[in-house]
Amino acid sequence: MIPTEFAYERPATVEEAVALLERHGDGARPLAGGHSLVPMMKLRLAAPEALIDLSGIPGLAGVRDEGPRITVGAMTRHADVAADPMIMAECPVVAETAANIGDRQVRSRGTIGGSLAHSDPHADLPAVLLALGGSVTVQGPSGRREIAADDLFVDLLTTSLADDEILIAVHLPRNRSAAYEKFANRAQDWAMVGAAAAISGGRARIALTGMASHAVRAVAAEQAFDGSNAAAAAAKAAEGLSPPSDTAASGEFRAHLATVLVERALEAAMAR
Repeated sequence: MIPTEFAYERPATVEEAVALLERHGDGARPLAGGHSLVPMMKLRLAAPEALIDLSGIPGLAGVRDEGPRITVGAMTRHADVAADPMIMAECPVVAETAANIGDRQVRSRGTIGGSLAHSDPHADLPAVLLALGGSVTVQGPSGRREIAADDLFVDLLTTSLADDEILIAVHLPRNRSAAYEKFANRAQDWAMVGAAAAISGGRARIALTGMASHAVRAVAAEQAFDGSNAAAAAAKAAEGLSPPSDTAASGEFRAHLATVLVERALEAAMAR
C-alpha cells in the first residue's frame, strides 16, 4: 500500500515549524526519524495532510551537560544516544536501551524525541524516561514549557503535547542505578513487556511498557520496595493494571512477564 497524498514542508527553525503546524491545523504531523510514522502512513493507519520535516532545523540534535541533568536534543539519533560518553557514564540505562532499539537501520534514523512523542505502548524509551523521572521541553506558539514524564504519556499514541507544539529536548536525571529489561519474541521485535527501574535514596521508580495503552508506573511495586526486596516488590508489578490480550500474548502472560522483568530490573539497578 502507498500513503495518501500529503504536503511536505521542511522548515529551517523551530518557530517556522510551529507556524506551519498552526497553518495546516489538525492534519499536520511533525516528522523526525520517520520509523514509526511512515510505516503507519504506508498502511494508511495514519493519513496526515502535511508532514513537517524537522531534519533541517539546526540545534535540535546533540547532548548537553546541564549540571544535575543531561539534556538531549529531540532529533538525536538512537545510535548517537547509545554511543554518547556522558550518557554512558552518567545515565547508562538510556544508552543501553537506545542500543537495543530495533535494528541498525532504525537506530541510525530513529530519534529519541520521535520515539517519546509517538507514545507507542510497546516502545522502550517511554518506560525508561518514566522510571528516571525525566522530562521534556516542548515549544508552541506561546513559547516553551517543560512536561514531566509522569504527565507526558496520555493514551495510545497520544501525549500531552498540543497539536501545535513540537518536542525539542529530553532531560535525563543523572542516575547510574537504573536498568531496563524487556521480553520480545525476536531480538529486533517490539517489547511484549518491558520494565524499567531506577533507584535513588533507597526508593525506586518502576515503569512498564506493553501493559497498558501507554507506558505506566508500577505504583504498587514501587510502594512495596524497601531498598532490597526485589522479588517481593516485583510480585506487585501488575497490581492495579489490566494488561491487554492480543495475538502476541494474553493479559495473564503479560502480567507474569511484568513480575519477572521488574525483579530483574530491580536487581540490576541495585547491583549498580
